[in-house]
Amino acid sequence: MAVKPGAGANFIHEIIDQELQAGRRPETVRTRFPPEPNGYLHIGHAKAICLNFGIAQRYPGALCNLRLDDSNPEQETAHYAEAIKEDVRWLGFDWEERLFHASDYYQQLYQFAVQLIEAGRAYVDELSAEQLRDYRGTLTRPGRNSPFRDRPVAENLALFERMRAGEFAEGQCVLRARIDMSSANINLRDPTIYRIRKARHYRTGSSWCIYPMYDFAHCLSDALEGISHSLCTLEFEDHRVLYDWYLEQLLPEPRPRQYEFARLNISHTLTSKRQLQQLVDKEYVTGWDDPRLPTLQGLRRRGYTAAAVRDFCGRIGITRNDTLIDMSTLEHCLREDLENRAPRVLVVLRPLKVVIENYPDGQSELLDAPFHPADPSFGTRQLPFARELYIEQEDFMEQPAKKFFRLAPGREVRLRYAYLITCTGVVKDSAGRITELRCRYDPASRGGQAPDGRRVRGTLHWVACKSAFATDIRLYDRLFTEARPASQQQDWEHCLNPRSLEVLPGSALEPGLARARPGDHFQFERQGYFCVDTRDSRPGRPIFNRIVSLRDSWRRHSHSGRPTGSRT
Repeated sequence: MAVKPGAGANFIHEIIDQELQAGRRPETVRTRFPPEPNGYLHIGHAKAICLNFGIAQRYPGALCNLRLDDSNPEQETAHYAEAIKEDVRWLGFDWEERLFHASDYYQQLYQFAVQLIEAGRAYVDELSAEQLRDYRGTLTRPGRNSPFRDRPVAENLALFERMRAGEFAEGQCVLRARIDMSSANINLRDPTIYRIRKARHYRTGSSWCIYPMYDFAHCLSDALEGISHSLCTLEFEDHRVLYDWYLEQLLPEPRPRQYEFARLNISHTLTSKRQLQQLVDKEYVTGWDDPRLPTLQGLRRRGYTAAAVRDFCGRIGITRNDTLIDMSTLEHCLREDLENRAPRVLVVLRPLKVVIENYPDGQSELLDAPFHPADPSFGTRQLPFARELYIEQEDFMEQPAKKFFRLAPGREVRLRYAYLITCTGVVKDSAGRITELRCRYDPASRGGQAPDGRRVRGTLHWVACKSAFATDIRLYDRLFTEARPASQQQDWEHCLNPRSLEVLPGSALEPGLARARPGDHFQFERQGYFCVDTRDSRPGRPIFNRIVSLRDSWRRHSHSGRPTGSRT
């Protein structure tokens, strides 16, 4: 029986629930996640991972396999295979001993192809690639039979064996299924089963020079592994009839069944390996793990947590409706997760110097500050306070707007965990730029509380100049300015966000952050959530990536054409 029937259910769960009610045993429920090791996984793959492995967790006795579809030796590498396994583990799933490869079944797949030839259901075709396309027809024009379609079985067997032995050049011939060249479904017009590829395979070396096509290898690999529910995205819906045809020709019941769901389309980014490869190759990004990319490697480096990604995949659900999910949904899941796990720290991104004229020169003190105001278990730290401080440039306005409640000439504000200060003067350079503020503090307001109960509306974060730690801070933002970048490179290049990365080399951080380790998460108070970069950081020199702002500034300021920072 299903675990918590109906809880978080989708239409795939409903199908399985109905099967269980009809007498199916939960231990016969088998799914698989079958990526091709020719690139890095992205957020769309996370949806499939959570669905397939989630079914194994939902139903007692159910299992999920990890199978690497390594049937294209020219593009696949051991590096990509290891990256896939790393990403699945990072998301929190384990396949235990159920790791398989399409290449595990090469000999069996070859024998299945021989069976089709012997049954008169497959033949060796010597048409060129261009001729094959022409004979196949179009969506409005039926295909034509190949002149090689009616070869005798014995001749086809001999030719296929010669293909296996490497006697033909690439493209000289292929093995095709013999189905129906007049079918309305173009996938049934004698699809190719095997093609010649004289490339070294990262697992099997040069043992094979013919490789099965995806449609042939996939369904039979499912069957060999005892998969019950073969879950794929909607673009494979028209391939289901071919999936079933191969299985019906070669294997008895029970057979796997294919079910399709909508792929993940998320705004302001691309979720296509081909398009992501173009971004990398054209150096619009620094690599597959660039924090602006939706690859799981990039999301992890930026600072996204596995819990947030799993929560996102659960919230968007599994349907057959092709929809666009706004990036703000993923960001909301992250904020909710980091709200309870990220310690708060003080960091000034764009420093403006403040001199407290009535604070004793040469004196300093340590102020107690909690790492998480709502959770005492995070503990406290001590912040050095002195005469010279940094505040944010944007926290001062010489001629304040009506609803500007931060620092201005003659105005009093609160320094977080410290004192109340009032601006008494402004220092400018020869060009008229503000270089320094002069202020006075209230010695009786330690902790930021006015002794007479007077109202102070603005609260600023700060860092003492002398003890400040300096490092690079990278402000990452959405890669595209448009929610739906076009599918073609020449069309999406114009909407690349020029502000998707801003590097701030002169930020001031509270001193304890010098000890931060790669992968550590923090909330920079009033700024957003940040993570120590896992690739470029060095001991004693952490580099911080902004994961997400504290609020969805894109949604609130989309009319301006440019996102702005958020403040509490």
